[in-house]
Amino acid sequence: MDAVVNSQGQGTHAREVASGDRFEFGKNWARFLASLTEERVSYAVESLREMLGVTSLAGRSFVDAGSGSGLFSLAARRLGARVHSFDYDPHSVACTATLRQRFYPGDETWTIAEASVLDAGYLAGLGRFDVVYSWGVLHHTGSMWQALGNVVPLVAPGGQLFIAIYNDQGSRSRRWLRAKQIYNWLPRPLKAPWAVVAIGPTELKAAGSALVAGQFGGYLRSWRQPDPTRGMSRWRDVVDWVGGYPFEVASPDEIFDFYRKSGFVLSRLRSKGAGFGCVQYVFDKPGGQ
Repeated sequence: MDAVVNSQGQGTHAREVASGDRFEFGKNWARFLASLTEERVSYAVESLREMLGVTSLAGRSFVDAGSGSGLFSLAARRLGARVHSFDYDPHSVACTATLRQRFYPGDETWTIAEASVLDAGYLAGLGRFDVVYSWGVLHHTGSMWQALGNVVPLVAPGGQLFIAIYNDQGSRSRRWLRAKQIYNWLPRPLKAPWAVVAIGPTELKAAGSALVAGQFGGYLRSWRQPDPTRGMSRWRDVVDWVGGYPFEVASPDEIFDFYRKSGFVLSRLRSKGAGFGCVQYVFDKPGGQ
């Protein structure tokens, strides 16, 4: 099945980008794919295996809600899952289609579509999945709590929900919201310089801490090597972070309470002192629900 192109959604997305109301995540991912290596794919596979607590996804269905680069759809397919990927950003859809063509050409067990996680009608037609995956996506929809609720019916009884949501840092998160708005309102030539300015204090602090700890070489290597937990390049993560708008946050307590009310049980939480970053959650849906 070829990627589905929804021209109406594509037009809406383009208008939001043009008005400064949305970051072009897909174009950022397209640049990331140019440097994608087998090592980075392996990192993504191991990250998915570890968080889900599995050695294989053979015989299981997996939906990637907001597939971005398509890397984790590819990771799920490598683990043997039947995969359905969708994204609101047409460039992200194209990235995912590129990965499928590169690694699994003509594969009928990996389908791709252009759609929004806010489109309840679309989601209702997908059925249920053994694994519902949405990493760092739902807080960029402009209606995070609606999106968090919309993925609930996608999880099959006995299935897993794996999401990552930005940690609520109070006033500091509000300042980052402003920085992200500025990035998206700026003309294109000024976006990268603003990203450097915005992330500068954070990186100077990280570099200083590494220097004091005698680990400055490791800090420098982190700019040349992929993130071992996600396979992403650091600069692409910086652009994604500074530009990532719409932008909402939630505390772990809020996420836990939200899904507990829907009968989910938290099986794994990964924060690693998340700060501004994402807290990762894996929820289990008991069988029979």
